[in-house]
Amino acid sequence: MRTLLGLLLVAVVLGLSGCGYNAIQTEDEQVKASWSEVLNQYQRRADLVPNLVNTVKGYANQEKEVLTKVTEARAQVGSIRATPELQSDPQAFAKFESAQGELTTSLSRLLVVSENYPQLKSDANFRDLQAQLEGTENRIAVARTRYIKAVQQYNSTVRSFPNNLTARAFGYQEKPNFSVANEAEISKPPRVDFGATPASAGGVNN
Repeated sequence: MRTLLGLLLVAVVLGLSGCGYNAIQTEDEQVKASWSEVLNQYQRRADLVPNLVNTVKGYANQEKEVLTKVTEARAQVGSIRATPELQSDPQAFAKFESAQGELTTSLSRLLVVSENYPQLKSDANFRDLQAQLEGTENRIAVARTRYIKAVQQYNSTVRSFPNNLTARAFGYQEKPNFSVANEAEISKPPRVDFGATPASAGGVNN
């Protein structure tokens, strides 16, 4: 009897392996790990925003519209709970991506505006924050790329036969992914050329 049960167990294991169960499990775990890294880097960026805004405000408080846009974008990002379920909800995922994209855009505008304030550009705290932000944007780009590839591989696996039968039986579904259109452009970190001549030095606060 024990021998029969042992053979049956081996047959089940081999059957699951042959229908892609192990591959789906492995790739699902890779997607989760990649997602965690994306969230970590986005959180790192969000944590930099308050100090960056306050530093810019000290020299360029009149740039209220730009500063407000950054603050609002950061608040919008913080209002979205990045739960595990978000990975399986295309609409929620799209909202998350849109909010992060808006923060990227508003931060880029803030750094462009800072070009007009020589004293701000020479501030050691601002230079440090800008360097941290640029480094974080680079890490975000890498993390996004890894996530995109992990999801592409996973989705390909759960769509292919006979893996799709296994995926359906165990409740594994395709996952939404970051937009790959213009990904190279999106991934460019905000940059400030500290060596450039400012377009305008007017309105500098002392």
